[in-house]
Amino acid sequence: MTPPSPSAFLLVDGYNIIGSWQKLLTLRDRKGLEAAREELIELLIDYTAYQGYHTQIVFDAHYRASPGNAEEITNNLSVHFTDFGQTADTYIEKACATLRHELQKFQRRLIVATSDRAQQLTIIGYGAEWMSAHKLVQEVEFTTHRVRRKQKSKNQSPSRFLFSSLDAEAQKRLAQMRYGLK
Repeated sequence: MTPPSPSAFLLVDGYNIIGSWQKLLTLRDRKGLEAAREELIELLIDYTAYQGYHTQIVFDAHYRASPGNAEEITNNLSVHFTDFGQTADTYIEKACATLRHELQKFQRRLIVATSDRAQQLTIIGYGAEWMSAHKLVQEVEFTTHRVRRKQKSKNQSPSRFLFSSLDAEAQKRLAQMRYGLK
């Protein structure tokens, strides 16, 4: 693995986060595990872009008897399924061991999002930062609200009059109607 150019490298224990996030638990119970995985990925795409992180979401080979694989979703987000019999915890531990020296050379942070207590102690031992599932949920939701507010204020007209929010062609036609032209 080569060090990412973003300021931080975020490893996410996918099923641990799904199991800790009420919204995703409800989705999993109603529509299945695949729907919850897809929703987690969608939520982390925006969060990753906003934070400027390189993110890997790691899922156990749960319910799959196939070799591990990785799928690049965006330039800064990828999804990794572990090999059959390998846990997300062991994948994350190996990644921490591999990345810690490379990231330190480039002064980049390594963050692991999980609420697994044993995993927390292990990753801290590798020099990585730990983020609880609860904290990740809060940050993702805060970021989502912040982006929506920013987009909403950008889309609002600076003037309180409806006329100001119309495109130039519509304004021209209304002016012509008002002055009896055409």
